[in-house]
Amino acid sequence: MSRAAEPLSLNNAPARHIWLRAQRLDTKAPFGEGASAVAAAVDHLGYVQIDTINVIERCHHHILFTRIPDYRRADLKQAQSRDKSVFEYWTHALSYVPSKDIGIFLPAMKAHKREGHKWFSSVTPADTRKVLRLLRAGPLTIRDIDDDVLTEKEHLWQSRKPSKRALQLAFYGGVVTISERAGMLKTYELMTRHFGWDKPPKPAPASARTAYLLDRALRSQGIVSLDSICHLDAPSKKAVRSLIEARLRRKELVQVALEGAGKQEHWARPEVLEATGEGDPTLVHILSPFDPLIIQRKRTELFFGYGHRFEAYVPKEKRLFGYFALPVLVGDDIVAALDLKTDRQNKKLLMQKWSWVGTGKKQAARKELKRRIEEELDRFERFQLAE
Repeated sequence: MSRAAEPLSLNNAPARHIWLRAQRLDTKAPFGEGASAVAAAVDHLGYVQIDTINVIERCHHHILFTRIPDYRRADLKQAQSRDKSVFEYWTHALSYVPSKDIGIFLPAMKAHKREGHKWFSSVTPADTRKVLRLLRAGPLTIRDIDDDVLTEKEHLWQSRKPSKRALQLAFYGGVVTISERAGMLKTYELMTRHFGWDKPPKPAPASARTAYLLDRALRSQGIVSLDSICHLDAPSKKAVRSLIEARLRRKELVQVALEGAGKQEHWARPEVLEATGEGDPTLVHILSPFDPLIIQRKRTELFFGYGHRFEAYVPKEKRLFGYFALPVLVGDDIVAALDLKTDRQNKKLLMQKWSWVGTGKKQAARKELKRRIEEELDRFERFQLAE
């Protein structure tokens, strides 16, 4: 790969500052409040992952709460259902994404509509006709369909209801969208009716999708690698690398030699590397294991020296941190992992296990760190138990 200049050497401390700034975890309320803050956060991050595990509050609410201190679940509902500024679709996982970016996802939708989806190969034309006939009468949830004959699952997370499989296939094909959620109960709606389109937007060309992947990563990660740009999307790497080369030639990107990265290449915008100043060192964030700062495990370990283990599917006797451990960020260091559980019946946040990691292992710092983390735990508990 041709280079206009020698890579800029960067150690982990400034690299962490850059990533935390890009993730908007270095200031208290970077997006404001309300539904507009939800839209702004999803737009900046590019996606907010959705997950079904509810040992504590589900990760999409948790990720937003981390960056919006006054976040309420109703704010996401308004953004999705009334403002329609965000919608659900697949990125590296099922996620909330900005509605303005829907053209980027339309080619995948059209491909699924044309070719089907490997997860829903058992859906029959009759199943599809049935759910579309019901949808034409108005939005519906799977609970509104009670005449299904249950079938065997094709994989672990699949529904036994043929109608739900048909709805999910129509979702991936862009025929229907999720107009609302009540917990994890989804309300399905025809895509065109939900957005009020006379004509749907035009699908983005392949070149626009490549630029979207790179720009999304540069905006939300600050310093990027091919792996971080194309997380679980290896087929896109060739096109993204070509675009990086073009931007290097135009001096729109700088190559970075990151401490500990070995031969793995990294890049950043020049203005990002030139920005000075650190964030608020007093901030404490209890992070979801699905937070964008944590979800790419190798990247998190490179930048923070902390390898998070998601142990929900690990046998109990082999767990180090606990079933659903949450990394704790204090300033710009990950110092602990807390295995928490929300006891909704007794209205308590239960501490299952507290593990010190990183600089949190230093005895001299623990007393003050513990005090600050416990203060944030009080706020976190109020969020968990709020309606």
